[in-house]
Amino acid sequence: MPANTDALSAYLERINHEATRELYQKDFLLTWQHSDAVLHSILETAAALRQMRDAGWGTRVFDNGLAVSLFRDNSTRTRFSFASAANLLGLAIQDLDETRSQIAHGETVRETANMISFLAEVIGIRDDIYLGAGHEYMREVGESLEEGYREGVLPQRTTVVNLQCDRDHPTQSLADLAHLREHFGGLEQLRGKKLAMSWAYSPSYGKPMSVPQGIIALLTRFGMEVTLAHPPGYNLIPEIEEIAGAGAAASGGSFRRSESMAEAFEDADIVYPKSWAPYAVMQKRTELLAAKDTAGLAELEQECLENNRRYLEWECNDELMRTTKGGTALYMHCLPADISGVSCSQGEVSAEVFERSRLATYREAGWKPYIIAALILLSRVEKPRVALERLAAQRYSRVVGSD
Repeated sequence: MPANTDALSAYLERINHEATRELYQKDFLLTWQHSDAVLHSILETAAALRQMRDAGWGTRVFDNGLAVSLFRDNSTRTRFSFASAANLLGLAIQDLDETRSQIAHGETVRETANMISFLAEVIGIRDDIYLGAGHEYMREVGESLEEGYREGVLPQRTTVVNLQCDRDHPTQSLADLAHLREHFGGLEQLRGKKLAMSWAYSPSYGKPMSVPQGIIALLTRFGMEVTLAHPPGYNLIPEIEEIAGAGAAASGGSFRRSESMAEAFEDADIVYPKSWAPYAVMQKRTELLAAKDTAGLAELEQECLENNRRYLEWECNDELMRTTKGGTALYMHCLPADISGVSCSQGEVSAEVFERSRLATYREAGWKPYIIAALILLSRVEKPRVALERLAAQRYSRVVGSD
């Protein structure tokens, strides 16, 4: 694909040097810890990298180095996105399998963090199973790396990137924001757009809250009118709902709660139907997991599945979609969706609605490797804009013989 050099130049010019200094040699754990200027620079960096990759240009910022991934929960999109992002920048990938490491024999977090980081630039971690533990684990890894660097054990302060925890899924929500920016033609075009972040029925139990929490905390910062809809009792972490409210107030948008999926969908520009486990359930589940109470976990699962079945009608279907703005709201999902009659007998979304939106959700997911690459680049390179400008000027082909 020919390069759009004007678009690339615009992306590069909008990378704010002062903002990117806030990320240099720092961990990226929660979107709400960072300024609007930082978030804008992440989006511009991701867009620039995508433009260069689509044009067939090389983007190897690193000549060598390691990117370590630690997935404590199953993953497809995020696992491959992290590997793709690291490779895009020239880093080698090493997956840390805890069952095949000394962690299984009692090695401490502090020791592991240092042992894997002598030549590592970044550690990507997914830890979303235990409420009140995933984010804290990532912080402990970061603190261990800080000590190792400060005391001269490590030659550099390796960066930690949150690939999903119990509180936030920043690479997903930022990819969603990039998708919305592209779909609507700019971030300013999101102002006043109505988004329904809605719980939806699923025949499974214990889905993390981090996706809806990440969405409401991030998108309220861009002047959007965000409605969080869920049945009674399916609350998210209260303090993150408060963060969403503060973001809406600061940006001139709005944030409200509803116990009606139908109400949330009415006249919405964007719908995001996604199942999650209630906050109270996740609290109890964490206690049972910590106690290794297998019987208690089995009992809790049955209780939750039975409670879910009380809300079978919470499905994104044609009837509901017709009530959205012009009947053509943008459907979004982090994937995989529970598709009625396809992946399950009844789920989050009807087969008809999902099929119409399937390719759009693939495009949504396609932003994630570039968002992760942007986070790695901005945290590891002191002058990322200069680095990308030099690569863009060289325009060397990533495929030998394609010049």
